[in-house]
Amino acid sequence: MAYSIGVEYGLHCLVYLIGIPSDSTIGIKELAEFQGISETYLSKIFGKLSKSGIIHSVPGVKGGYRLAKSPKDISFWDVIEAVEENKPVFQCKNIVSKGYLDRDSEKSECQSPNPHCIINLAMLDAEEKMRNELRAKTLDWLDKELDKTLSPKRREDTRAFFEKHS
Repeated sequence: MAYSIGVEYGLHCLVYLIGIPSDSTIGIKELAEFQGISETYLSKIFGKLSKSGIIHSVPGVKGGYRLAKSPKDISFWDVIEAVEENKPVFQCKNIVSKGYLDRDSEKSECQSPNPHCIINLAMLDAEEKMRNELRAKTLDWLDKELDKTLSPKRREDTRAFFEKHS
């Protein structure tokens, strides 16, 4: 399973909203320009992020977006769930019921968790562990990691770009 590039763009753009003054916003035009993507595409992503309560949209000429809650309260999983919607990675098709020994029985479709399907249980367990790991990674964590890995000049230049265009 691969997440769409929309998740990556969403996370990158959300980082730029961290630390802006509470009465400020950043416009979709500026975010799209900075990322080198179309405004239309980013608007679709931000529509989903807004609908899920991650960002707040401010209408008007000076409008734009800002975080709707603290970066500590926005996890990677929140962003994935908003952009990709809540689709399980593994979807058991109950293929065991098509096997020779079960073909003629009246078994119902696979239910989660299915105590008879070890494969389904293992996949669901792995998926839950992945979700928990992504829930533990927040925008606040990402911002701190970027401070460690990016040069101070790059971080300053990024902030300066958005300050100049706001």
